[in-house]
Amino acid sequence: MTRTGMLTLALLASALPSAAAARTLQVRPDCAAARGCFRAIGAALAVANADRGSGPITVRVAPGDYREKVTIVRDRVRLVGSGAARTRLHFDAVAQTAKHYHRDGWGTPGSATLTINARHVTVAGIRVENDYDYPANDRLPDGDPAKIGNPQAVALLLDVDSDAVRITRSDLIGYQDTLFANGKRAHITDSLIAGNVDFIFGNGSLLIERSEIRTRRRFTPVPETPFESFVAAPSTLLDQPIGIIVYHSRLTREAAVPDASVALARPWHPTTRFPDGRYANPRAVGQISFIDCFMDAHIAPQHWAKMNGTARDGSMTDVFRPQDARFHETGSYGPGARRVDIGMPTAGLDAIRSIKRTFFHRW
Repeated sequence: MTRTGMLTLALLASALPSAAAARTLQVRPDCAAARGCFRAIGAALAVANADRGSGPITVRVAPGDYREKVTIVRDRVRLVGSGAARTRLHFDAVAQTAKHYHRDGWGTPGSATLTINARHVTVAGIRVENDYDYPANDRLPDGDPAKIGNPQAVALLLDVDSDAVRITRSDLIGYQDTLFANGKRAHITDSLIAGNVDFIFGNGSLLIERSEIRTRRRFTPVPETPFESFVAAPSTLLDQPIGIIVYHSRLTREAAVPDASVALARPWHPTTRFPDGRYANPRAVGQISFIDCFMDAHIAPQHWAKMNGTARDGSMTDVFRPQDARFHETGSYGPGARRVDIGMPTAGLDAIRSIKRTFFHRW
């Protein structure tokens, strides 16, 4: 081949998109017909999810209100809003009626507004909300035929194949079960997580730092318990060293959340099918640590709560105590930091440098 021919081929090759090249898609309410621009986040993510290249894809979302239920299944996607106060992604699915959204027919994960089931995903500058009207259902008296029994409504689901997920400068808003960590690792920084019942939960590994964790109001008293709400419900398996780490963050409350009414966490043992039956998983010994966190006066002095699970006879009579879980706190301050002795172990996972070394290994 002549030198001129070789030069021509080189120029043609340089003009072709590289499989590893970065790509940016735009989402705008007023998109018109601009190429690479979409009026819906889901439409842009459909293109991103179908892309078979290895390069990163950024979906930039303009200010606006986007009522959608969306999923990220491609690695190396960045979903970037225009700030949590300006870009809102919301939907109102609830566990009672959301089973058809999930591959196995499970209502709670099926209710998620945003599902991430990929690696090396970033979400920044966006409000992700499940705006199911939980308060209206909560106000209905027990026995009212209109009251649903499964009001879990997830804002963000970190699904089973998710790993190395970053959430930053974002708001995750819901009531019961706001953030479901059901995958591997996610790092949440400079963000807001709001809810009322077990609103940070699951068996995944979460590192939450420099963030606000805001408890929202309940409207129905919880029988046979001193608590109105519970911040977290980890179900970390025993062979996993890190569950939920809350570091250098603030535990706050909405107006009307009473003093001394909220527990930091309770141990969730998910009902699991085994060869000898279906019952609470004995290996789901949840791990959670609060390290150097401000706690407002809504945190109850007991700090931790028990949780019932499914017994072998199918009844909800197995009782799991916080003293038998991997729960720990250190460096707490503020009016809610005062605590009474309920026999919790004094040692636990609290060395943040060591935690980060383990958490970010091969990230």
